[in-house]
Amino acid sequence: MGNKGGKKGAPKELTSKQIVMLKANTNYTDREIREWHAGFLRDCPTGKLNKKQFIEVYKKFYPQGKADSFCNFAFSMFDANHDGTIDFDEFLLAIAATSQGSLDDRLEVAFDMCDISNDGQIDQKELAGMISAMYDLTGESDRKGDRDPKKRAAEIIKKIDVSGDRKLNKHEFIAGCKNDPVIRRLLAPNV
Repeated sequence: MGNKGGKKGAPKELTSKQIVMLKANTNYTDREIREWHAGFLRDCPTGKLNKKQFIEVYKKFYPQGKADSFCNFAFSMFDANHDGTIDFDEFLLAIAATSQGSLDDRLEVAFDMCDISNDGQIDQKELAGMISAMYDLTGESDRKGDRDPKKRAAEIIKKIDVSGDRKLNKHEFIAGCKNDPVIRRLLAPNV
């Protein structure tokens, strides 16, 4: 506290290099970036958001649901440098990617969140896990019959798997979501 020379803690001011990078990769103005930064430091004085804090943030946006499962998907994707925390740059880029991008950009983010194995394909197990996480997040408790995550995942893959390999590549996922509003709403609800 108050130790200006210490190596720990968050930088209190953004560098001009950070602002240039964030402006180039988001639609935010200098002022908006500085406002986001001030709020981030207010909520995360260390300048880092750990998984527990990340879950708490999501719980504020989805009070009726359980954010834990969804946040496990999202946190690992947004933690770009894989250090177990999200810094301000990662945070703002994630916010921009999920709220400002084009439909294709936002569906790419949804695909990357589902692709747990990072093999460029979403299999039925990964898709069922994401559907369950989305149900948890939104407080959906009816998971019987057609709403069963495993059954729903199998149906989605069957419907939009053009190549017939029982997996979805990014192109299939994006095209399928764009052409089917029900699937898009389920897999990319904020798009």
